[in-house]
Amino acid sequence: MRVLRVHSLNQRLCPYRVLRWVLVWMIVCFLVWRMKESASSQSPCPPCDCYCSSTEYPLDPLGLVNDSINGADCGKHDSDMNEEMNKDLLTLLSEELNLQKIVANETLEHTKRLVLEARKTISHYKKEAEKCNAGVGTCEEARERAEAELIKERRLTALWENLAREYGWEEEHA
Repeated sequence: MRVLRVHSLNQRLCPYRVLRWVLVWMIVCFLVWRMKESASSQSPCPPCDCYCSSTEYPLDPLGLVNDSINGADCGKHDSDMNEEMNKDLLTLLSEELNLQKIVANETLEHTKRLVLEARKTISHYKKEAEKCNAGVGTCEEARERAEAELIKERRLTALWENLAREYGWEEEHA
């Protein structure tokens, strides 16, 4: 008896579950459709009214071929566009690699210039530091000579004071 009740309860709930799943899938499909629509409306390129089959380029690992722009009518009015549209995948990949090589070489040259400039700056500051160290050395030598001369002057002054006292000189206190 109990089994019958559970079974009848499941039979009554089954249409609600199906309805719930159908609604969930409809919402998901609607959201995906809206996302595709908003993405296509934000495209920087004008829409092309061409249709090409995707069988022309069955292997497109990098996503370089776009079905919406590879038609026979696309770019007929523009010779550069027409030339680009007639290139095969291997040519496009080769051009992409060449462009990446050019960018890498330019980046390397820029880095080399920066390193050279940094070396020049380091050399300049190193020379300035050497000048500063030489100046400090000169000042230190002059200070040592002045200190030695001061010691000699004090000894000479003390000698003269002693001689003056022997001859009767008295220090006046103010």
